[in-house]
Amino acid sequence: MVLADLGSQLTGALRKLNAATVVDDEVIEECLKEITNALMKADVNISYVMRMKQDIKKKLAAQEEGINKRKNIQKLVMQSLVEMVSAPQAPYKFVKQKPNVVMFVGLQGAGKTTSCTKFAHHYARKGWKTALVCADTFRAGAFDQLKQNAAKVKIPFFGSYSDTDPVRIAEEGVEKFKEEKYELIIVDTSGRHKQEQALFEEMEQVQAAVDPQEIIFVMDSHIGQACHDQARAFHDACGSIGSVIVTKLDGHAKGGGALSAVAATGAPIRFLGTGEHFQDFQPFEAESFVSKLLGMGDLRGLMTTLQDVMPGEKEQERMIERMSQGHFSLRDLYEQMKNMTKMGSLSNLMGMIPGMPTDMLGEGNEEEAQKRVRRFLTMMDSMTDAELDGKGDRIEKTPSRILRIARGAGVHPAYVGELLAEHKRFEKMIGKMGKTGLLSKDPKQMMRNPQEAMRKIQSAMDPKILGKMGGAGGLMNMMKQMEGGDMGGMADMMQSMKGMMGGKGGGKSALLNMMGGGGGKGRR
Repeated sequence: MVLADLGSQLTGALRKLNAATVVDDEVIEECLKEITNALMKADVNISYVMRMKQDIKKKLAAQEEGINKRKNIQKLVMQSLVEMVSAPQAPYKFVKQKPNVVMFVGLQGAGKTTSCTKFAHHYARKGWKTALVCADTFRAGAFDQLKQNAAKVKIPFFGSYSDTDPVRIAEEGVEKFKEEKYELIIVDTSGRHKQEQALFEEMEQVQAAVDPQEIIFVMDSHIGQACHDQARAFHDACGSIGSVIVTKLDGHAKGGGALSAVAATGAPIRFLGTGEHFQDFQPFEAESFVSKLLGMGDLRGLMTTLQDVMPGEKEQERMIERMSQGHFSLRDLYEQMKNMTKMGSLSNLMGMIPGMPTDMLGEGNEEEAQKRVRRFLTMMDSMTDAELDGKGDRIEKTPSRILRIARGAGVHPAYVGELLAEHKRFEKMIGKMGKTGLLSKDPKQMMRNPQEAMRKIQSAMDPKILGKMGGAGGLMNMMKQMEGGDMGGMADMMQSMKGMMGGKGGGKSALLNMMGGGGGKGRR
């Protein structure tokens, strides 16, 4: 999860508050002290942090007698954090079936070229006709990098090896893609420093030539509060920055300072870059971000992620019917794992689930889990249709098949055994879910009896996973948080999760099994 250390410190402070027998002034002061210390460690501006603390104390002092102090403090902390990372205006809304020109600007080394590709890829997946233009003629290798990135995500690209005039390249590229009816035309410009006047003049010339609807400033979170001054310098040069993308939030202590500093400029944050892969790119929404940070999850974001990879309704029904009867082939496993790779970071996905521990995967285990999934997919790519559509027993009993699959995938035969064992685990769990009615066509029917539903869910879960959640009590608490204590509304979530498990699923069962297998670590 983004800013995991800050999130764990904030949730730790609120957890202590909830555990206190009596919430008096001393307990409140200690809670606020821990929260402010955590924010300052994350490089958030000290004056803002102290002002936030005083505002919360004033509002608490003014509250009426009888109001639940615990809930009120949590509410005030969340409101203050949302305010800290919010801008007064929303990002520009792109218009479908019209050319929207977006110009990317930023410092050298901020990840601007990669962010251009991630941005194009994100909108292309949502049905937009996107294209990339390389107007960065200053940095050696910029053309090749963007061209290679564009090829990887299958986005049309325009640039020139021979022409060194960025203004002419940008103008020609934008004109070309406008004629071809592209809806989102992304122009990558040269990275610069706020003191480099010549490059700023070049940026202004490119801006005048392409007349962008949106200027996006790409900012490296590593510089913390200094983001404010850099964003201001670009804002003054461009006349206006439409929105900001904050990059490299996956492993640095100053991320909180960067987010608050950028928001203070008045420019809205549009996306967060959380890793080197193209899918490590999250749309930014202040309330959802803070909710995840405080361990309260982001159900809206989770539902969006699930819906992005959901199969068609008929395909769902057909698969659910088979699974409810206990049928689960290697091809079914392949589809689940294939679509896991489309859902982005596992830790980010877990952060969307209320009450889910942020350290569930453990340090370094996310990368191991992703490698394990890719290895499984490669092995299944080496299987015949008959093997994929059957169970694993046929392969397990034939050493020559195991050897052939291992050779085709370039792995040790022991890994094929690991894959078959994983398939058995899935098959067993699916069988349990079918018997208990968790795959029924009407989840609302089952959720009319929450206690019985809980018992069924527990019986179908891997004991290792249940243990990591804090046992049955932890699972109950997580589900209560999902609905604010109202178990009846869980049906909609279960319906979506159930759909994910059919055909092109890859949702809850794949995710939890990956974590249940020793944190996602494969055999070495």
